[in-house]
Amino acid sequence: MKLRRMEKIKIPSMQEISRERSRLQYQNRYRAVLRSTIYSLVVVAAAAVLLATLFFPVLQVSGTSMEPTLSDRDILLLVKNDHYKTGDLCSFGWQNKLLIKRIIGGPGDMIDIAENGVVSVNGKQLDEPYVDELALGECDVKFPYQVPENRYFVLGDHRSVSIDSRSSTIGCVEKEQIVGKVFLRVWPLNRFSRIR
Repeated sequence: MKLRRMEKIKIPSMQEISRERSRLQYQNRYRAVLRSTIYSLVVVAAAAVLLATLFFPVLQVSGTSMEPTLSDRDILLLVKNDHYKTGDLCSFGWQNKLLIKRIIGGPGDMIDIAENGVVSVNGKQLDEPYVDELALGECDVKFPYQVPENRYFVLGDHRSVSIDSRSSTIGCVEKEQIVGKVFLRVWPLNRFSRIR
């Protein structure tokens, strides 16, 4: 029978034990902070998506039909609302797209647009400082026109190119189609402003 030689076991010093304990505590703290940061980011992202979906939709302008008020590639914040009035900018769904137009008349209003593009609602000419150039534009609707119940008559601010309620292609917008009222331009930053 062979005798095994006993090796010496080195017992760590108190200083080495203290260093190892500190390293393990740091590692545990690092993991805890990392875990809580990831959880926080997930919660914030979920809350942002929920808010954007339910209360404050965000969308990007595509096209020039709302110039000079809105420009191509502006990013807007909408607010969900049930009450819309003449002059409000709103976004509505149409053929799987979101369009942005200005409400000109509500249910029961009588809309008239002259050949020179001047708009009248219920016999009163609208003051439209947001329009650079008045135009009749693409129009196949006969005026004067009464807005049907639960619908809104909408126009783009760039009247010569906008396709809107003047065309039977889009027509008057149902209240259920409206996603929200344009509230804030958030991009580009140099044009950050509240939209009226």
